[in-house]
Amino acid sequence: MAGRPRRSHGREGAPLTATATQGAAAAHLDELLARRTEAGGRFFGPQAERLARLCHRMAERFARGGRLIALGASPAAASDAHHVAVEFVHPVIVGKRALPARSLTRAGGDLISQLALSARADDIVIAFAAEDADAAETARAIALARRRGCLTIAFSQVGAEWEFEPPGDDASVRQELVETLYHVLWELVHVFFDHRGLLAGRDARDVHDAGASSFLYPFLAEREHELEPLVENVRRSALMKAGEIDALRVQTLAGNRGVLLAAATALRESFERGGKLLAIGNGGSATDAMDLVADFLAPGAAGKPRPAIDLTEDAGILTAIANDIGVEAIFSRQVIAHGAPGDALLALSASGDSPNVIAALGQARAQGLSTIALVGYDGGRVSCEGLADHVVITRSEHIPRIQEAQASAYHALRELVELVPGAGGRT
Repeated sequence: MAGRPRRSHGREGAPLTATATQGAAAAHLDELLARRTEAGGRFFGPQAERLARLCHRMAERFARGGRLIALGASPAAASDAHHVAVEFVHPVIVGKRALPARSLTRAGGDLISQLALSARADDIVIAFAAEDADAAETARAIALARRRGCLTIAFSQVGAEWEFEPPGDDASVRQELVETLYHVLWELVHVFFDHRGLLAGRDARDVHDAGASSFLYPFLAEREHELEPLVENVRRSALMKAGEIDALRVQTLAGNRGVLLAAATALRESFERGGKLLAIGNGGSATDAMDLVADFLAPGAAGKPRPAIDLTEDAGILTAIANDIGVEAIFSRQVIAHGAPGDALLALSASGDSPNVIAALGQARAQGLSTIALVGYDGGRVSCEGLADHVVITRSEHIPRIQEAQASAYHALRELVELVPGAGGRT
């Protein structure tokens, strides 16, 4: 009957109206936000000085010709390995140098064998293990790296020299804390790398010229033989960045509560009608699309597996389209191939202006897909021109913080899909 609210049933079998279910989902979103804020405070406060000192050690390794090698065994861990490599090779801070980094995942075979062929003294090995089943392989890789003389970093107890284990048992929260941590490492390594006198094996100079970077890090002009004051300033900067992401998560999750609930409902209805999710993004956002799809395909305790395709993963398809047609078509061409009426497309973009994302959103609408966009800054063209059905805006101009808040948003979206009423009126 028209106008009658859909009904679902709770665990005890009592009927719940769709309105009540939406209310429960909204309350769960508030809980997810509180969980992240609490975990961030517990994690970064005690670790800030260690982070600062690790940045110094990493800068020394890079200065001696070392490389960053990121290991990721599971699909979710592989997304982090790809993400940290992108950040170091393609820095978004103007004027900062590209630093050598690569990712090793199971797509290339056994991680131990790959690392044995790659690792050398002065390299930095950072290992991501999203599942307990990966811990043994990761521990063996770390042991190999240490024997080779590499500096080793991990986020669980696998024998690395520098271990940062996030608190709690929520895998999504832990992964988000790790993403913030490696973004902070990437940002602050450059502070030490620019102070040649503080790096072992480099020629000292009395004063560093901060140049165009001085407005970002005013303490760069300190005397180069004064390590401890610089460590303290970097420690404070790490804490400041952790505070920034806490505030931005509040804006992203609480400020977009209605949009996230509506997007979750649209996704749930798409899945219940036999649809699938397509995900896209560029650079770090491409690795977030990988993580998002991994979460839908293998959600663990978060819900049932849902069909999803990562349109960023196939290098052959991407390079063929980019070479033969142009970069703008790399996603829209795949939407033509894979998209069907009733499917959904989720686009991640820090700017909201990426031409290939905009083209894909337009193609998706033309084919009858529902569209969701997670964007930064002021939302860019995607928001201004209404190019997606559901637009979640993270209002920041700092790309690492945008991506971290967007990770919270899509992790929350994944959980909400299992809580909101679907097309059949049941959760």
